[in-house]
Amino acid sequence: MSGWLVTGAAGQLGSDVVDVLHAYGEEVAAYDRKSLDITDRVMVRATMRMVEPSIVVNCAAYTAVDDAEANEDSALEINAHGPAILGEESARTGARLIHVSTDYVFAGDAETPYDEKTRPAPRTAYGRTKAAGEQAVLTSGADAYVVRTAWLYGQVGGNFVKTIAHLAQTRETVSVVDDQIGAPTWTLHLARALVALGIADVAPGIWHCTNAGEASWYVFARAIFAELGLDPARVLSTTSDEFIRPAPRPGSGGTSSSRAGTASSPCAASKSSRCRAGRASSSSTGSSVGRSRGPTSRASRRGSAPSSSPGSRRAGPSSTCG
Repeated sequence: MSGWLVTGAAGQLGSDVVDVLHAYGEEVAAYDRKSLDITDRVMVRATMRMVEPSIVVNCAAYTAVDDAEANEDSALEINAHGPAILGEESARTGARLIHVSTDYVFAGDAETPYDEKTRPAPRTAYGRTKAAGEQAVLTSGADAYVVRTAWLYGQVGGNFVKTIAHLAQTRETVSVVDDQIGAPTWTLHLARALVALGIADVAPGIWHCTNAGEASWYVFARAIFAELGLDPARVLSTTSDEFIRPAPRPGSGGTSSSRAGTASSPCAASKSSRCRAGRASSSSTGSSVGRSRGPTSRASRRGSAPSSSPGSRRAGPSSTCG
């Protein structure tokens, strides 16, 4: 067994995971949803037999939060049944499985951040299906790691940054909610964290991984305007009551890490970062993929993580995984 298998490889996060692995000179088999349907057990088993991966990174997901309210069965198939199959096949072959999840598994109304030990209590169909996927992966018998993240944006696909950039060109002012707090997370940073976790000598389980600091959508939108050289005053503050959606959005809480600062954390391997158990924000809207020396084999799990692995939420835009 050798190399990596990435599902959802054409998506916002999956494409960055593939790029990071290529930058590290890793052997990677990249599958989009057309080339690998993770809900098809026969197809998954055949692919696992052909690739024989040491590490599987599951970036495939049903992420249409509002649509899931009317299509929960479809979301459950992709977000829970598919991961269950990947978990069972990873257990059968001995591959390590990294499964990406979300802060939507929580209610989003806490006064303090949620850590890995907090019991999920989703309020949306999307959150319920992602929580079911977590449970399926963790009980599959695989060497499984569930990574919860939040507020992703990247170069591929649609996201908040691109939406705001478009609205900035088409509207004089843009109204954005200021009562939802979270951790805007660049997918490239998260991808580096996932790769670091893939080779880290740490126990299976649940990990929280986002960019640094915290912000409301309103504050984030103003930062995007400023990054584009536009006047942030064009962004107007409003409330969630003015933007009713089919699925309620998490208002507060964010995620923290009960693993922060431990010697076994993949974050601790990076000289430029430290893990923390605080709350999350981001001041960056992008940077280039580094050519840092990455993993060379499954055996390197016992060694250091790549030097571009996750960083501190208190130390700017690098990602943190605790």
